[in-house]
Amino acid sequence: MLKIFFVSALTFCSFCTKAQSKLYKDSIQQYLNNYVAKHEVVTGEDKKLMQFFPVDKHYRVTANFERIENAKWFNINTSSGRTKSYRHYGKITFTIHQSKQTLYIYQAQSLLQNPKYWDHLFLPFMDATNGKETYETGRYLDLKLGDVKANKIIIDFNKVYNPYCAYVSDKYNCPVPPKENRLQIEIRAGEKKFH
Repeated sequence: MLKIFFVSALTFCSFCTKAQSKLYKDSIQQYLNNYVAKHEVVTGEDKKLMQFFPVDKHYRVTANFERIENAKWFNINTSSGRTKSYRHYGKITFTIHQSKQTLYIYQAQSLLQNPKYWDHLFLPFMDATNGKETYETGRYLDLKLGDVKANKIIIDFNKVYNPYCAYVSDKYNCPVPPKENRLQIEIRAGEKKFH
């Protein structure tokens, strides 16, 4: 009797895991569909040229968050040669591909007085796919102050997107990820190159 119960429990757990995985993939796919539909730069039939890696739950990681207090403002270079003012908001560490990684999260000075974006945080990064499968100067992930909970933050690389410069190179000032945010590993998740 106990053996039958144990086998039934394992079967049920396996079913739950598969169901949760499908729900996650469906939710990310819906997120990406909305992203494409509402894109302000890519329009019309060109939206069909936007490509993404297959959704992979292993690229959704829980990172340790370390707040950086009283950080000074500094300039980040942009694609146009101009600069934008940011400060370090926090440092995150996480494990992916069985290796420990570190990235920095930034806060834009220009957005602090904006009622719509005052709680906006910015995670630009580069990885080993840049210039091959993904846009050569990196990709972005948007976060919010409320995403940090008990010194943890969920980073879902399936949601990373291209800067506007990936589509129109001479019109926008897109921040280039600082050297401290350049990973040596591949992040095969999120948006690919625009073709």
